[in-house]
Amino acid sequence: MISFENDYIAGAHPLVLNRLVETNLENLSGYGSDPYSERAKEKIKRACQCPAAQVELLVGGTQTNLIVISTMLHDHEGVIAAQTGHINVHEAGAIEYTGHKVLALPHTDGKLDPKVLEKYLGDFYADETCTHMVFPGMVYISQPTEYGTLYTLNELTQLSKLCHSCHIPLYLDGARLAYGLMSQETDVTLPDIARLCDVFYIGGTKAGALCGEAVVFTGTKRPEHFITSVKRRGALLAKGRLTGVQFDALFSKDLYFQIGRHAILMAEKLKTIFHQKGIPFYLESPTNQQFVILDNVQMEKLRQQVCFSFWEKYDDNHTVVRFVTSWSTTEDDLKKLELILPEL
Repeated sequence: MISFENDYIAGAHPLVLNRLVETNLENLSGYGSDPYSERAKEKIKRACQCPAAQVELLVGGTQTNLIVISTMLHDHEGVIAAQTGHINVHEAGAIEYTGHKVLALPHTDGKLDPKVLEKYLGDFYADETCTHMVFPGMVYISQPTEYGTLYTLNELTQLSKLCHSCHIPLYLDGARLAYGLMSQETDVTLPDIARLCDVFYIGGTKAGALCGEAVVFTGTKRPEHFITSVKRRGALLAKGRLTGVQFDALFSKDLYFQIGRHAILMAEKLKTIFHQKGIPFYLESPTNQQFVILDNVQMEKLRQQVCFSFWEKYDDNHTVVRFVTSWSTTEDDLKKLELILPEL
């Protein structure tokens, strides 16, 4: 079997794993107070060109979204997201579990349209009964989106200006940020994100780490007693070295960006194979997630030799499936897939 199921099917990138092994017997302080965690945070701030940033290392994506959103919102506030946003669809109601509603808006290829957001906010504050409603307290986006699409610099700038004019933070989920930054079609850089977003996270779990996400508060938006809030939510890792060592490795010698670049190269080659085999795209994304349409007979036959993800039903006879590349995707994986596809 070859697998394109997701970008965390393998363990850790060998260079990351090597650092974990090399530092394994060192006696280090816990809870992220070790020198590797501190060094990782400084490297991340330099990469963001944001020396005033405050960086915190957490373990997983859902955990990160839950903690950031619930600690930054007031009791009466909810978080705006696209209907297809990860927190609205694939996090099992984690945000609602904290007592905050996800305010879902229509999307365009997974993205929040600044004009749609502007109308929603305008309509909300023009409603004389808004005191009886859930107030919009944050805007959540992801880069890339659930469909692998990307916000342009202009779109991100518009969203940022709109959020700041309404005095609500803009939060960017960067679970797959490495692949967004290295896309051949993006005009957004990591310093751009740090400049335009109040808080975002740099995903490690889906980009070469065993686990870990680096939360970046870019100004004065970090909630007071944030670490205490993390612990209250059961998410403060005693062996903080685990995330610290990994992010120190990922942000050494541009490894994080090399990982993203490799996955994008593999995704572009994957797209070429699908085109050559006449397999239609549901959405041809500029990142490492590709969505194609298979008839159900093809899909079941292909599943016997290849792992991929169900995405959604297209019609009674066809299904949209997702193929994902990562640091662990090889040229050999692509060659094997190319040989298998004609058999369909």
